[in-house]
Amino acid sequence: MMHDALGNALSGANAAGVAHYETAVRQFQCYVQDPVATVDQALAAAPDMVMAHVLKAYLHLLGTEPEAMAVARDCHRAATRLPSNPRERGHVRAIGELCYGRWHAAGSTLEDVAVDHPRDVLALQAGHLIDFYTGSSRMLRDRIARALPAWSSGMPHHHAVLGMYAFGLEETADYAKAERQGRLAVEAEPRNGWAWHAVAHVMEMQGREADGIAWLGDGADAWSPESFFAVHIWWHLALYHLERGEIDRVLALYDGPIYGARSPVVLDMIDASAMLWRLHLRGVDLGERWQAVADGWEPLAAAGNYAFNDVHAAMAFVGAGRRAALDRVLTAQAMAIEGADDNAAFTRDVGQPMTRAIITFADGDYDEAVRLVRRVRPIANRFGGSHAQRDVVDLTLIEAACRSGQVALARALAAERTAQKPASPLARMYAMRTQQVAEAA
Repeated sequence: MMHDALGNALSGANAAGVAHYETAVRQFQCYVQDPVATVDQALAAAPDMVMAHVLKAYLHLLGTEPEAMAVARDCHRAATRLPSNPRERGHVRAIGELCYGRWHAAGSTLEDVAVDHPRDVLALQAGHLIDFYTGSSRMLRDRIARALPAWSSGMPHHHAVLGMYAFGLEETADYAKAERQGRLAVEAEPRNGWAWHAVAHVMEMQGREADGIAWLGDGADAWSPESFFAVHIWWHLALYHLERGEIDRVLALYDGPIYGARSPVVLDMIDASAMLWRLHLRGVDLGERWQAVADGWEPLAAAGNYAFNDVHAAMAFVGAGRRAALDRVLTAQAMAIEGADDNAAFTRDVGQPMTRAIITFADGDYDEAVRLVRRVRPIANRFGGSHAQRDVVDLTLIEAACRSGQVALARALAAERTAQKPASPLARMYAMRTQQVAEAA
């Protein structure tokens, strides 16, 4: 019986398969290079290696790409037929649950795997990402915290555990500890994009734009080369500049590393839509930029597989003036709500009302946009994403309140934002804007 670097037994493995598998796991942890190609090498060397099939399935499932589902199901079928140990069977159950949209069940299954095998770093990472997609801030932190006693400095993959813990701490507002853990992870493994990203989130939530620009700018040579996570980290850098009102710099980043390549990857298109919508709310002339993003979303308009994606596709279709595509999104959402998977609730509770809010905002019905966003705002975590990503909900609400002339609400929202980030240039802008709205009323 072969084992991974942490002593976990690997059924069906051989030395070559394990070597490629370990490389693919590291690539996945750091979000660098091509872990799919590397895990394919593991399978070529060891076709009966259960965990290689499992890892390949996770790589296709955890990007929410509709077309990747067929590959994941093939991996699940292959793994199901192979001899495996109890730990591996837990993973096989989890990928089966994910294949059919049962996100919460998959997260619970991996919770059990990690409780029994706290050094199963893939169970921790796949579970951590499921917690992200389901908006479970507490589990983002505690899934990792439970395993910490089994880990120590110098162990293989320890940096990945620190980076995940840092992000969970940030999402539960323990910012000082999150930053310490994230920096330790980066020191141990400078290529760990998730750890760079966790510290960037801390600085975003604390309103430390100058620190964030320095952190990501000075570290770009470490986190950006050959990274399939680089677009999102560049997006975070652009957020700092947007907060400071440096629109030219934001557009330069958008036209360059964020969407200059016009990536068709769903996670990259989410970042593109999210940045353009924030600029749209600020009244920035975006030229033809919306059209390119909408082109990317067009083949996925009717996918209806994950509500968070639908909302960002709708932003692009609204910006590009594509009503037929919006109708396809709404039809897909109506069908999703009738489904038996977890996305039914994601869509019913948050995705569909937020999509309608974006449409009514674009139509100039700001009162209705306010009503819809206020319905969503307290439960927006239910459709996943981070606090920083879901800030677009708050930004849409405050701008709709200003445009609808709801002076008291706009003033209250501006005060709330100022209390959270007292030094924020954007918070000051909204405070002045609400004063102008009040004077004009």
